[in-house]
Amino acid sequence: MKEKTPKRKTANRKTPKRTTLYEGKYKRLVVEDGWEFMEKVKNCQVVVVLAVNDDGQLLLVEQYRVPVGRSVIELPAGLANDLDSHPDESLEDAARRELLEETGYEAGEMKVLLRGPLAAAGVPDIMTLFRASRLRKVGPGGGDHTESITVHEVPLAKIHDWIKRKEKKGFWVDPKVYAGLYLLRAR
Repeated sequence: MKEKTPKRKTANRKTPKRTTLYEGKYKRLVVEDGWEFMEKVKNCQVVVVLAVNDDGQLLLVEQYRVPVGRSVIELPAGLANDLDSHPDESLEDAARRELLEETGYEAGEMKVLLRGPLAAAGVPDIMTLFRASRLRKVGPGGGDHTESITVHEVPLAKIHDWIKRKEKKGFWVDPKVYAGLYLLRAR
């Protein structure tokens, strides 16, 4: 089953006035009823994977992010339906693909933990967070040919100290990492 991005609600509003200010290869800047935001040119959705291996290690990825000018520690993540090679993939299939590409792990099971807006004031992206389990290491990870990803397998018992050390070295830590840790403790 292919999940679709929900249509924007316009209850109690007239048809919104919408103008494209700029369109690039992957993103466009639009203004709708005076509100400026970015959207993807293709209708892709964001998948994020919370994965802990059998040794109790959280799988994290590190990559340099040009918009923030630093390396960022993140959960494995990516887009569904972003390339012509997988135009109709499910969100679960995209999450499995991204986990494998970025970390080298296959998941025996994927479960949706939450779904919601990624940054509601600036982009219409809807993010789905999966919990991957029954993991099996089958490759090196590191991303596809367009990425340069370092994989970190961090023991959950030492994760907070590890994150603090990374922050002291100048890394950003994506807030989704903290949300994932919260969800691990809450379940």
